[in-house]
Amino acid sequence: MEIRHIMHTARSVTIEIADGGRYFTKQPIELRLNGEPTLTTEKTITSLFDLKPDQKYVVEAYVNGEKQGEVSFKTDYEYVTLDVTRFGAKGDGEHDDTHFIQAAIMACPVNSRVYFPAGTYRITSLFLKSHIRIELAEGAELKAFTDREKFPTFPGMLQSYDETDEYNLGTWEGNPLPMFSGIICGIGAEDVVIYGQGKINGNASKENWWKDPKVMNIAFRPRLFFISGCKNVTLQGVTFCNSPSWTLHPYFSNDLKFIGVTVQNPSDSPNTDGLDPESCKNVEILGVRFSLGDDCIAVKSGKIYMGKKHKTPSENIHIRQCLMENGHGAVTLGSEMAGGVVNLTVEDCIFRHTDRGLRIKTRRGRGKDAILSNIIFRNLTLDHVMTPLVVNCFYFCDPDGKTTYVQSRDVYPVDDRTPQVKKMVFENMDCTNCHVAAAYFDGLPEQKIEEIYMKDIFISYAQDAKCDVPAMSDGVEKSSKRGLFARNVAKLTLDNVRIEGQVGEAYELEGVDELIRR
Repeated sequence: MEIRHIMHTARSVTIEIADGGRYFTKQPIELRLNGEPTLTTEKTITSLFDLKPDQKYVVEAYVNGEKQGEVSFKTDYEYVTLDVTRFGAKGDGEHDDTHFIQAAIMACPVNSRVYFPAGTYRITSLFLKSHIRIELAEGAELKAFTDREKFPTFPGMLQSYDETDEYNLGTWEGNPLPMFSGIICGIGAEDVVIYGQGKINGNASKENWWKDPKVMNIAFRPRLFFISGCKNVTLQGVTFCNSPSWTLHPYFSNDLKFIGVTVQNPSDSPNTDGLDPESCKNVEILGVRFSLGDDCIAVKSGKIYMGKKHKTPSENIHIRQCLMENGHGAVTLGSEMAGGVVNLTVEDCIFRHTDRGLRIKTRRGRGKDAILSNIIFRNLTLDHVMTPLVVNCFYFCDPDGKTTYVQSRDVYPVDDRTPQVKKMVFENMDCTNCHVAAAYFDGLPEQKIEEIYMKDIFISYAQDAKCDVPAMSDGVEKSSKRGLFARNVAKLTLDNVRIEGQVGEAYELEGVDELIRR
């Protein structure tokens, strides 16, 4: 067992317990802080709070009274604490505390923190600034109002005065469209940490934000957490729930960490994706628990216009030690991915009761820069996932999704509208209680999936398997306990891939140029 230091602030630390477990440790771990028993954890990624600034600490891990390892660190220096209640915030669950909290944020000097003691703070939008630390204590809840008239509106696109450039603020599903500002919102900020044991509650329901969810009412729905043009932003420990739309949405931002947070929305809530990095670089997602009504993680890079104009892929995304539950896709790439997705690794995670494990959504029209490259999934546990692996190059949502150009299986010319799926690697995956299909890979006939490499994969089916479509495209029939389907793949490697309990053929291959089986 190895104990690793992940991060710390002046008041908290996150450690990783590397005992071979995925999200959960293999057995309960007792943690002692400077020799004193602190807590018992069953999570590989564990945070400790209520520490003192500028202090040296040693965290020791014990199993059954025997020491297994330790890690030492020193908390950051802290100049001053600004308690929001001293700025006028009441935290009584009734009064609008927005302005008082915003005053504390703007007044906070470097090397200091804005502190929320226990209470319920009603807010609209709070705006972040650079070089700030915000702590939500245990029992502290930021609870959003739902009156649209209270929220600022971000225009989708503003033209520069000299008409040579554009300034994009608002965005909706990959397009520059007007939206309400995020409930927690950062524009051009850097060096930001939001941490603690508290909660940020979007307060959305079918009576407000989730009513007529696709209709633009003044503007499109706000995100619970939205940052644009930011860098060096970290979220640690906090719970995010009941988001009006996408929960955590970093946009054209770099060097981001999401560590030990919880994202929780009802399973029937519309478009409440957990975490959607869009045209972002260097993103670490570690120890996050997702349970929601859409994709748990959806990596994006613009639908068409933004991808073509800015050509900014989402790249260097590392997802590990996470738990995904009750979502459409555990990790989804697209469908807004006109700028591409490069270098994404998912490892040591658990997927439970999601429709799909990997879900790629692309199609003709996304453009030549819509390239998926170096996608790696390894060391994963999947249980009751309807279809573990899906690559769908004929995704049919949106107004143009069912056109002949998008849905035809005929060979079309490769041009500026043609996306590309390159190499994908799947290793050491245990997929039990599957329902619909083992895998569904459907590439374009004119631009085949370049390579799929599968090694040490075991797939079995639920006894009472449900019947449904494995992918959202025309002509895909419902199925149950279907095997691995692969069409239009240039190279397919199956190395110790076992499928048990399927109905019909274990492998349905069509248009596979090179097949390697070991």
